[in-house]
Amino acid sequence: MGVQGLTTYVESNRNFLQDVRFRDSRLVIDGCSLFFRLYFNHQLDQQHGGDYDEFACLLNQFLSALQACNIQPYVVLDGGMDPSDKKFATLRQRLQSKIKEADSISHGRRGSVLPILVGKVFIQVLTQRGIPLIQCPAEADWEIACLARQWNCPVLTNDSDFYIFDLPAGYLPLHFFQWTNLNGKASQRYIPCRCYTTNNLCRWFGGLNRELLPLCAVLTGNDYGSPKEADTLLALIDASSFQRGGGRGRGRAPSSRIEGLLSWLSSFPSVSEALDEVNRLMDGMVGAGQRGQKSELSSQLWAAMQEYNIKAQSSLATWFSRGTLDPRGKISGLAQFPECLSLAAAQGQLSPLALDAFVMQRVLLIPQVENSKLASSHCSSRAIRQALYGILLHKVQNTVSQAQGGSAQLAKVIPVQMQGMRGRRGRGGAGRHATSMEHPAGAQTHGFNSSIFVEEYDRLDLNIKKNQVEAIIPMNHIHLDRINQASAAERLGVLLGVLGVKQSALAPVPLHLQLAVAVTGFWLREAIPTPSQLLLQALVLGMIYGELAFNIQSGASHRRPAAPQFNWAAEQGILSALDGQRVRPDERRGVDLRAAHCYSQWQSCLWSALCLNQLLLMPLPEPNISWLFSGTLVHGVLRCLKGGWSVESLLPVGSLSGQLCFCLLDAVKDCSFKANPSCTKSGKKRGRGRGRRGRGGRGQSQGGGGVSEEINNRFALLMSEEEYDD
Repeated sequence: MGVQGLTTYVESNRNFLQDVRFRDSRLVIDGCSLFFRLYFNHQLDQQHGGDYDEFACLLNQFLSALQACNIQPYVVLDGGMDPSDKKFATLRQRLQSKIKEADSISHGRRGSVLPILVGKVFIQVLTQRGIPLIQCPAEADWEIACLARQWNCPVLTNDSDFYIFDLPAGYLPLHFFQWTNLNGKASQRYIPCRCYTTNNLCRWFGGLNRELLPLCAVLTGNDYGSPKEADTLLALIDASSFQRGGGRGRGRAPSSRIEGLLSWLSSFPSVSEALDEVNRLMDGMVGAGQRGQKSELSSQLWAAMQEYNIKAQSSLATWFSRGTLDPRGKISGLAQFPECLSLAAAQGQLSPLALDAFVMQRVLLIPQVENSKLASSHCSSRAIRQALYGILLHKVQNTVSQAQGGSAQLAKVIPVQMQGMRGRRGRGGAGRHATSMEHPAGAQTHGFNSSIFVEEYDRLDLNIKKNQVEAIIPMNHIHLDRINQASAAERLGVLLGVLGVKQSALAPVPLHLQLAVAVTGFWLREAIPTPSQLLLQALVLGMIYGELAFNIQSGASHRRPAAPQFNWAAEQGILSALDGQRVRPDERRGVDLRAAHCYSQWQSCLWSALCLNQLLLMPLPEPNISWLFSGTLVHGVLRCLKGGWSVESLLPVGSLSGQLCFCLLDAVKDCSFKANPSCTKSGKKRGRGRGRRGRGGRGQSQGGGGVSEEINNRFALLMSEEEYDD
């Protein structure tokens, strides 16, 4: 949400904001506003796919600043789209804008596009720090305001709607929240900031009734739009305000439309009188056959104003106090969700993509910085999302089927009858990324008439394209209602089946990297154009950098007795050498567009696979994204490799990081060959992938020889000790 022009107006008048030394308090945080603000205000990378390690470091510094001031944060995140569809037109406009901004960034020009996994990193860091959080079923503004009112504590956000909500403890705009500038003695640290309350604004307009502020927001226009007659009404109000006067507007022309509107509203003691005046103004604008329009407009305005009514008890308070979901929540779009998945969603462990697919059968795919002349990077990961949709949207009905030669109890898969279901095939281009017409390996279908489709809004050139993508049931399908009853092995089988990976191919890989390796193998098969050996090596070297950074920077060096052959000094040198290859800020005028496009495809595959893994209740542990990919590092290493350096020269022979790197390269290549050859679309590509084994092999067997097992054990020991310490 957001009220057009209100932030500019309020922040330009110091009378509306009060200087505060903030400490010793609860603080309700709009999570999405926070991670957007942190990422963009600190000029973190956008061109190269994002620097998730730097973002995680920045977020940790922010949380430490709150802790130093005895501020208890409670983070509330947006979930899926508003099921009322009132905001969908605004979301489409924003998506179109971000597509064009991503293209602008790819050509070295300005723009603001959040890397696709920033939200995931945000949740991972909060979880690791033990910060209370909840992901709402849909937009969180109303829930945030209700909670802050009930707890009598301020809200930290960057959303102009909070200038309208009547919050007793006020609203702290992120723009003025100086968390990098702590003041006060050690035991009395505080964060200088500025606080807004509706009292200050209403006092400035001669005692304006605060219940009229929502009418100002609705008439001015917010993300939910405004009635179509609002422009006509505003013109009439502009004329009327000079006759009636009132508040600060009397005797002078208003500096903005918002000031003029507030001045006009200040002349009414109540909402009902203001709406009566609306009817009077509109009365002269309607003909004899349109008498009902004026009362209809009043009704529309009144209904829209209720979005700002926060007198209800918060449904989030129960979650933060007892960890249970309150059934009184305002949005019940997930009422049919299994309880285990509802809890996962509330914990931020189920992506908004899954929520939107389940509730709306419609998803908006996040634009990335890529080559806009090629197909969207999300095309490469479509098969993963199709399996996700298949699990979410197909319903099992137990039936008895009589087969020739005997009878058997079978589970017949039938579609859920939901809005958006199509009885025809989706439109789409030909080729490997032609969508719903294709059935990925490890999937089964149930005939034309039972097809279910999800609307995916994606990029085509520089425009939005709506694709009807078929929901496909994976092999060894697990029914949604019984997903928590399935064993971990069954759920893992579904995940690896969708990715086309044998479990044996992952055996040499440390457990926390297995999902990333499986996804990378999937990416090698599905990406167009096919990623080169250098692109793969640079990506894996980025993972090695993350492993080293995590273990060294988190203080793992005191565990040297656990790994006596681990030469920490040598590994520290490798870490520094890799870090030295980063693309620096003064070098970010252009980007290798082919590499950017390929890595955007990899991020899309990882993002989709993380969603599927979450839906399956995480049969594989999630990788720590902040240490898995750093765009400026990977692009810098790629530049180094293109300049003639080899992996062996960057990772000296005998180093543990070097052994792990070649282990991962081998495992990725094993994962890039489909586990079910009969479902492979083309043998040509498989052969081409095999021919590239030469450099990364290092003599290791596919099942994991002694060297790879040693690497696995030693890195796994370090990682597990970290987890136990947490």
